[in-house]
Amino acid sequence: MVDGIVIIPTFNEIENIEAIIKTVFDLKKNFHVLVVDDNSPDGTAQNVRTLQEQFPERLFLEVRKEKSGLGTAYIHGFKWALQRDYDYIFEMDADFSHRPADLSRLHRACLNGADVAIGSRYKKGVNVVNWPLFRILLSYGASFYVKIITGMKVHDPTAGFVCYHRKVLETIDLDKVRFIGYAFQIEMKYRAYLKKFKIEEVSIIFTDRVNGKSKMNSSIVREAIFGVIAMKFRSIFFKKSF
Repeated sequence: MVDGIVIIPTFNEIENIEAIIKTVFDLKKNFHVLVVDDNSPDGTAQNVRTLQEQFPERLFLEVRKEKSGLGTAYIHGFKWALQRDYDYIFEMDADFSHRPADLSRLHRACLNGADVAIGSRYKKGVNVVNWPLFRILLSYGASFYVKIITGMKVHDPTAGFVCYHRKVLETIDLDKVRFIGYAFQIEMKYRAYLKKFKIEEVSIIFTDRVNGKSKMNSSIVREAIFGVIAMKFRSIFFKKSF
C-alpha cells in the first residue's frame, strides 16, 4: 500500500522531468508521482505520457489548459490526491533544487507526529548552493519578514518542499487560498498554523537548478511582499471568509 504521492508542477521542464521522476522511483521508499503540467510548449507532458508506459501504476499526469500559477497547480494536485487514499501529500520542484532522497526524511517527520513537514533551507543557518547573494538576501529577508508579520515560528515559510498529512488539506478550504505565486507557500503554512497543526522543519540543502529557467519574476516578489500584509489583515478582520 503506497501512502504518499509527490506532486510536481511543471511548465517547460523537458530537461528535468524524466530524470526527477526516475530518481523518485529509484528511492527505497515507494512513492507515487503526480505531474501537473500547464500545457508546456516544450513537450514536458508528452514526455510524462511516454514514461507512464514504463510506470503505469505509479505515475500520473494532469494537463491544464494554460500556465495559471504555481499555487493553482498545487491546489489542482491536492484535490486530485484527496480523491484517492494517500495519507501524505508532498510538494516538490521538478528541477532538482529539492533532493528526492529528502522525501523520506519529510515522510518520517510526519510519521513521528508532524502534520506539516517543511524541507527548510534556513533551520540551521543558510543551506543554499549556487544562488547569487542578492537571491539569498531576498529569500532570507522574505522569511524574516513573514515571521514578523504572521507570528509563525517557521524559519523557511516560503519553502516549496513540503509534506502534508491529508487531514491538513482536508481541513483547509482550498478554494479560499488566494495566492498563485510563491506566496502560495506562505499562505498554506499560515492557514495550517492558524488551524493549530503541528509544523516541523527538516533541514535540507537547497541547490539552484542547473537546467531550465527559473519562474521567479517581479510580480511574484510583489505578491509576497504586499500580499502577506493583506493576508494577515483578512485573517484578523474577516475570519469567517478567510
